[in-house]
Amino acid sequence: MYIPLGFDQRSIVTSLGRMVYYTAVGEPWPIATDPASGESPLPTLVFLHGFGGGSSAYEWSKVYPAFASDYRILAPDLIGWGRSEHPQRDYQIDDYTTTIAEFLEQTYREPVPVVASSLTAAFVIRVAIARPELFKSLILTTPAGLSDFGEDYRGSFFAQLVKTPLLDRFLYSSAIATPGGIRSFLETRQFARPNRIDDEIVDAYLRSAQQPNAEYAALSFVRGDLCFDLSAYIHQLAVPTAIIWGRQSQFTGPEIGERLASLNPQAIRYFQRLEEVGLTPQLEVPAIAIGLIRRFLSLLDSAA
Repeated sequence: MYIPLGFDQRSIVTSLGRMVYYTAVGEPWPIATDPASGESPLPTLVFLHGFGGGSSAYEWSKVYPAFASDYRILAPDLIGWGRSEHPQRDYQIDDYTTTIAEFLEQTYREPVPVVASSLTAAFVIRVAIARPELFKSLILTTPAGLSDFGEDYRGSFFAQLVKTPLLDRFLYSSAIATPGGIRSFLETRQFARPNRIDDEIVDAYLRSAQQPNAEYAALSFVRGDLCFDLSAYIHQLAVPTAIIWGRQSQFTGPEIGERLASLNPQAIRYFQRLEEVGLTPQLEVPAIAIGLIRRFLSLLDSAA
């Protein structure tokens, strides 16, 4: 896995196993601690990656170092992904809402701003509804449940194909967890412009996809086991929120995002559409993502 300069791996234990996260531990980042508490005096900023073949905290690694001078950065690999534990199970929505809450509880000092991506961002909305005291603000890129307003990913050909026993494992090893499979997924699912995908990105996703038992979480996602209709929940959100949405996001275009945002303008204060960008602006146009996150952190701090 690729870890930015000055960052290292730490971990906590959740109800589903060990969750690894990355945080600044040395030069060039400030690591001074409070003499009384032994903790960093910096406020915390959490980055949560989305799902797909080989997803991990690497997804935010071009972005979160830009905030390490001002924040205590926490960027976990979610359970079943990256270097975190990979329990052999058919993952369900509650597995992620529970372990995300457990991660925040165990690293919690005060309500935190959370930056999250795609389906994970939709899970974060549900966690923030149930546990608003954990959150200061939300900055979400393409938060979608993938079954929003009746447009259900689970009816897609690939989702139906992967539901076939034995065939699902074969497809994962031969068509997903390979250099060509990873690149194809990134080109068709995550990026608007394939020329923005470099060898490092492909290799980082491939290393995560080839971890032992990595197929369990990935296939649960691809089958649609983790999908839900976010429009049934989003009106309950009270945490100040900003949304960033790439115009070329597959499955869920910005029109879905704008409909979701319109259901709760009291909480969702800002909606930013990005042209010529796909599902993951944090990888495709990281400098723009950094600028928007910095702007929304300030604006939402004032709102909070």
